[in-house]
Amino acid sequence: MAEAHAVVLLSGGLDSATALAIAREQRFVCHALSVDYGQRHAAELQAARRVAAAAGACEHRIMQVDLAGIGGSALTDRAIAVPESPSAGIPVTYVPARNTIMLSLALAWAEVLDAGDIFIGVNILDASGYPDCRPEFIEAFARLAALATRAGVEGRPARIHTPLIGLTKAQIIREGIRLGVDYRQTVSCYQADEEGRACGRCDACRLRHAGFAAAGLSDPTSYKSPVV
Repeated sequence: MAEAHAVVLLSGGLDSATALAIAREQRFVCHALSVDYGQRHAAELQAARRVAAAAGACEHRIMQVDLAGIGGSALTDRAIAVPESPSAGIPVTYVPARNTIMLSLALAWAEVLDAGDIFIGVNILDASGYPDCRPEFIEAFARLAALATRAGVEGRPARIHTPLIGLTKAQIIREGIRLGVDYRQTVSCYQADEEGRACGRCDACRLRHAGFAAAGLSDPTSYKSPVV
């Protein structure tokens, strides 16, 4: 039987590292894809390299897309401050169309690889209002993939896997621990320093820290200041 190949979107954060581990457990040959989109720091891309190597991805590529040239997000425009207190609605850390663009890159690479599966670590419960983490978005993108690709027209549409979409952060962490993910290698913070140390004040840090607490586990993250 031929091996099944999958493209796994890998940001270097906790969720995508877990999604990669799940894809590996399901015996996919994994091609990890990270995107340098002009984010505030390079620490997460360095983390992605570590995670891909540790997980045994057969290949890891970093593609470049200049979303900083578009702006409109605290993650790509340094003139917009990363919020350090919870806010309602869609936060300023939302990057316009980011998951649409990243899934499109993954879809294109999957066609070249003849890979029928794509994994993305989106999560609706801890998504802080991001519209491109919803099941409805994933379903719509899958329909687009079936219509707009040669593989789809030939009856081999790519399957979009979202193994974390309905899990709490604690459940994600427990699953990752079961699969041997070393979360010390990951970076989730929106404004980590060059050494990958987390700020302890942004939404991503709060969600991560609370997830470890809810899972009954010690948080291995290196924080510059106590999580608030």
